[in-house]
This record gives sequence, C-alpha cells and structure tokens, in this order.
Amino acid sequence: MAAEKSFYRKNFALIVIFLLLVTVSLVIAWLLAYSLIKRNVENDFSSAKIDVQEEVVQPYNDFFQNRIPEISFYQGYLDSSSVAKYIDTAFTRYAFVSKVIFYDTQVSNHKIKDGLRVNKFAIGPKVVMQFKRNTKPVVLFTSTHPHTLSLKLADEFNKIAIKFSAYIESADTTKVLSNDDIFNTFYAITPNRITYMNIPRREEIRIYKDLMLKEMPFSAVYEQDVLTFYIDPLKLRIKNPHPELYQNISIRPLVYEELNNNPEFISTDIPLPGALADYKLYFSSLHSYLNKEINRRFLPVAFMILLIYSFLLGIAYLIYRNLNINSKLFKLQYDFINNLTHEFKTPVSVIKIAGNNIRSSKQLSDKERAHYGKILDEEADKLNDLMNKLLSFTQIENRSIKLKEEEINLEVFTQNIIDAYQIKHPQFDISFDIDEDITYFKSDPVLLSSVFTNLIDNAYKYSPPDRKMLHISIHRIKKNILFKFTDEGIGMEESELKHIFKKFYRIQSQYNQQGSVGLGLAFCKELINFMNGEITVSSKPGKGSEFIISLPDDYSL
Repeated sequence: MAAEKSFYRKNFALIVIFLLLVTVSLVIAWLLAYSLIKRNVENDFSSAKIDVQEEVVQPYNDFFQNRIPEISFYQGYLDSSSVAKYIDTAFTRYAFVSKVIFYDTQVSNHKIKDGLRVNKFAIGPKVVMQFKRNTKPVVLFTSTHPHTLSLKLADEFNKIAIKFSAYIESADTTKVLSNDDIFNTFYAITPNRITYMNIPRREEIRIYKDLMLKEMPFSAVYEQDVLTFYIDPLKLRIKNPHPELYQNISIRPLVYEELNNNPEFISTDIPLPGALADYKLYFSSLHSYLNKEINRRFLPVAFMILLIYSFLLGIAYLIYRNLNINSKLFKLQYDFINNLTHEFKTPVSVIKIAGNNIRSSKQLSDKERAHYGKILDEEADKLNDLMNKLLSFTQIENRSIKLKEEEINLEVFTQNIIDAYQIKHPQFDISFDIDEDITYFKSDPVLLSSVFTNLIDNAYKYSPPDRKMLHISIHRIKKNILFKFTDEGIGMEESELKHIFKKFYRIQSQYNQQGSVGLGLAFCKELINFMNGEITVSSKPGKGSEFIISLPDDYSL
C-alpha cells in the first residue's frame, strides 16, 4: 500500500504543477491581451481620426463637388434674383457658408475699364453683389461707375480671370474638358474662400479663343458668372463616429498647440482639406477615458481566455478524479484480494489439516470419521458458496443470465429461509409479517433467495451479540411489493451510506475484521436492478439499519 500511496502522491504533485502552470499562463495571457488591446486602442486613437474627418467635411465635400458646379447649369445667365435664390439655398443647407460675392461677368473684345484684357480678349465684372446671412444683398460695384472696384474684390476676380484667360489661350476646342482642366481653370481655392466660374460651352470657348488671338470686329457680349464663397470652418458640425475613443473634438487653427502638459491627457489632430486648410480637427481624451474602451474590449477576450482556462481546469479535474478513482479501486482490489485469499485460505487450511489428520491416523473411529467428514463438507460448502457468489455477480453484471420467474408463496418462502437460518444460528431472532392480501409473487426464487440471504447475513454479522434481531416486513404499495429488513445492529454513519453498494467496499469496524470480500450489498444491488427494482437504506449509528426493497408486482395474484 505504501508504494501505491507514493505513486498517488507523485501524480497529485504533477496535477498541482499543471494547475500552477495553467494559472501562470492565464495571468500572462491576460497581461499580454491587455497590453495588445491597449496598444490597439492607442493606434485606433491615432488612425480613426480619418473617419471623423470624413464625417465632418462630408457637407463641405457635398457643397464643393455637387452644389457649386450647379452654377454652370445657368450658362452665365444668373441675375440678382436667381442668384439670390441659389445663395439662399446654400445658406440654408450649409451653415459654414458665411458670405458670397457674385460677379456678373461679361466677355467680349470691347475695351473695359475694370477687369482683365489679354490682346483683344476682355473679361470684367458688370455688377458685383455681396450676400450675407439674414441681410439684404449689397451692390458693391457696377460698370456704370468705373474705377470703383476695390482692390480686394479685383484681386479675387483677377485670380480666376487670369486662370481662365490662360486656358483660353491654349485651349484645344476639339476636346472635351477633363476634370483636371475644370479644377485648375474654373476653381480658385484659397484658405476660407472658394471662387468658381461657370464652365462655358465648347462653342463659346472657340469664340473666346478667336477673340483673343484674331483680329475681329466688335463682338457680342457674352455672359459668365463668377461666385466667391467665404467659408467659416468653425461652423462645421462636428460628428463623432468614435465616441469610445475621442472625449473631445474641436476645430482649431492649424497653428494651435495645447498648453496643457497633463500626462493623463492624450491628443492628436488632422488638418482639414481645401478651403478649410487653415484649420484642423483637434482630438483629446484622458487616459482614464480610453481605459474604459480598453476594458470594454478586454472583457470578452479575458472571458474567452477564462473559458479556455476553465476547460483546462476541467481536464485537470477529470485527471485527478480518474487518479483518485483508480487509487480507490486499487485499494479496493487490494483489500478484495487479501480478503478473498483469507476466505479461501481458511477452508483450504481446515481441509488440509483434516486431510493430514486422516492420512496420519492409522485407524479412525466412526465418531472421528463423522467429525472429519462434517468438517470437509462444511468447508467445501463455504468454498462452493464463495465461488457461486463470484460467478453469479459476474453474470448479473454482464446480463448473461435470464430471469426464471415462478409464482412464489411469499409467506412460505420467507418462513423457509428464516427456519434454515435459525438452524444455523439459533441465537439470531428473526421475525416477519406480511400483508394478508399478499399471497403469491411472481419472481425468480433463486435470485430473491440470494437477496434475502445476503441481507440476513449482513444483519447477523453487523449486530452485537446481545442485539442480534431482524424483522422482515412485506407490504404492497400501489403496484410494488416492499420488503423491509430492519435490524438493531451497529448502524452506519450517513457518509457511508452512499458507498455501501459499491463493489469491494467494506465499512471499517470490529465486525468485519474476520474477512469480508465486500460483495454482499453490491451483489444485492445488482440483483435488484436486474429484477427492475430498487433498494434504499437508512441507518443510525448504534441504533440499527433498515433496507427497503421495492419490486414490481405486475404478476401478483
């Protein structure tokens, strides 16, 4: 047994080491996961600002790419009324448009006093109007009052006029305008301003080129529209598609620097495009704010790691349980072999002694012959009973036998078993009672007899000499017959009750020191299960035990 215990302790130590390694791995996995997630959140803090920029500038892009080019639909024929409607719509839809300057422009080969003239090609404003929110339009210039165009307005107009004139000078009128030509010619983008000229038709471009490069009589006056939109980036609506990352988002001048040196503070920025280029989106968060997102992402990962850890713990538990079961089974088998050896050795020794006595005696009297014959017969019966019990138990476990049911008169059956036992043990007080309505019971008499014999043997063996008493009660409960075996023996602890029907299990007490294989109650349990019944036990130490067997009464008469 010492070797077995040592072996078991070594395995237990391995399990403990395994658990420690798994636990350390769990902690390391958590730390690595947390570190990676923290780094991922910090990277997202730096990279997700592009998503915010796209959301914030989306109205600006819509205005720039879709709304402004609509001016070309008017083909230069915007007047004060139609341009006012167009600009009012822009003011309504785009809060960042703060002011619009409208240049009602004329193109010809006439002499002009305000504008730009290249060779014979002349382009200049006829009327300049200013539109602001919630105020009436203001006329800033008319060609009827020459030389009154301010330098600021003239400068903005001349930027687009020079780009347009340069394009006309080298334009290929056989080709369609490319997107690059449109952007480079008809847009003038400076910080906080977008100036746009409507795109003339191809025929008009050919005429404008002739006006510039050829000697021609005075031409007709052609209309072009030029609008300058003043953009206020601070009026852009800030949308935050990543509130889990950015605690605060604001629009700041491009040169803005945060003066807060708090180490708990993290910030980043991204410049705005186009006419918004003098400003940037500024993002800031406290580390404690980002920690919430880190923890939110970490919890599912930590839970998955914990599931894996639990799975490994389950494996460790199963290994431990199997080792524990194997250890107990080893002990039970060891005890079984010892007890079985003792059970066989005792009758074999007696038989051998009796045989030696018979062989060594020159002459035996009739009394001695009868005495030795009785000894040999009894010991042979013991060996035979033990062999039969082992064989029957194996057959019952393997379901290799069949029930041989007969109609049993329970009163006669019980009385015969009691009588036979009291002949063997006259000091054993056995009584029984049976319900009057129970006469016959259909079952296998051999198996039922084995159950009775084992339970009576058990009651006799585990009862003190002065309390060797057993009462058997037989009752009908619904469709079942109940057999109660109540003794006044030593009883059992409650902790023992769940083990007593296990193979090779023996209660350690002074009453089984003479050898017990540990098969009796396990054999009873198997027999009753085989007969489709149930067996239960209740017991109190020092008071006795009660075994209750319930067997189906479907064949009772």
